[in-house]
Amino acid sequence: LHAALLTAAVTRACLRRYHFRRASFHHGIYIPQGVVGEVCRAEGVDVANWQVAYKKQCFIFSHGDTYHHTMMAEDPATWDRLDWTPALEARTMDYLDSRRRGSNDWIYFHENPSENFAALAADLGLDPSRPMVGLLTNVIWDAQLHYPANAFANMAEWLVATIRHFAGRPELQLVIRVHPAEVNGAIKSRQPACDEIARAFPELPANVKLIGPDKHVSTYAVMERCDAVIIYGTKTGVELTSLGIPVIVAGEAWIRNKGITLDANSREDYEALLRRLPLGRRLDPAIVERARRYAFHFFFRRMIPVASIRPGQGKAHYAVRLAGLDDLMPGKDPGLDVIVDGILHGRPFIYPAEHAGN
Repeated sequence: LHAALLTAAVTRACLRRYHFRRASFHHGIYIPQGVVGEVCRAEGVDVANWQVAYKKQCFIFSHGDTYHHTMMAEDPATWDRLDWTPALEARTMDYLDSRRRGSNDWIYFHENPSENFAALAADLGLDPSRPMVGLLTNVIWDAQLHYPANAFANMAEWLVATIRHFAGRPELQLVIRVHPAEVNGAIKSRQPACDEIARAFPELPANVKLIGPDKHVSTYAVMERCDAVIIYGTKTGVELTSLGIPVIVAGEAWIRNKGITLDANSREDYEALLRRLPLGRRLDPAIVERARRYAFHFFFRRMIPVASIRPGQGKAHYAVRLAGLDDLMPGKDPGLDVIVDGILHGRPFIYPAEHAGN
């Protein structure tokens, strides 16, 4: 609290003394970044936030606030009118396939996870005769900060309500995959989802199976076997719908409100969606294409490549590779041009990947 108050006072004094027109800084959440953003907006300073993207050499920029918030309100016209081609679809699906291993990413949580679903099913005691429904968590404290509440006050409340529903549905199996970032992320969670579940259910219902965050198994290999998948705010919803897997969204997620997912706006909505399970079918081809368009937009257009930033070594996660200042001049790096034009002139932070090779 002291750090937040000090940040607010210093930022306000700085802005009033030097009269900045624009500010660009990391993330836009937490302390100090979130406080800096609040003060900038209150003082009429244009804000551009940035964050390291999943893809190697890429960054996400957003106007006005963190991309966690702005992506949910993004105009569909920015992506649903793309001239969709087989080549763009192939690029999208090749990249999504690589995310199973993280081979094209510099942010991932499991390296070469096991794809052996049969072994996992035997270990969990899954019944092949009953439909499975997947559930993917976020890191609880992260979700609380990143996403506004929707049908539930928080993710823990959603988890408990969902398990209670499935406890009365013995004809179905609920497979909960706890986010690996709870133990593999930069900041380990001090509110583990497994603890929240155990507090409400000292003994899980027999048809509810739990895959812990430390389990070295492929989330994709499990979710592909599910009739549908329930998410709160995870980005994996973008990927699963691109594979034709129906997704129910209980919280705020970027894939929400795009004509792709089944979205709950209230507890009643959510319970009604759960009562429809099992769905017994994959997404219609038109919806799958729409999902892939959005996946291309998200992973290739909103994630802006910067040629001079490379993966680093050791504790240095990133390294700058420049032959000289000429490498930073306009026209030298299309991705850097998009970023500079966005910060200086307020233009969209959208990289025209459909016209480029990366």
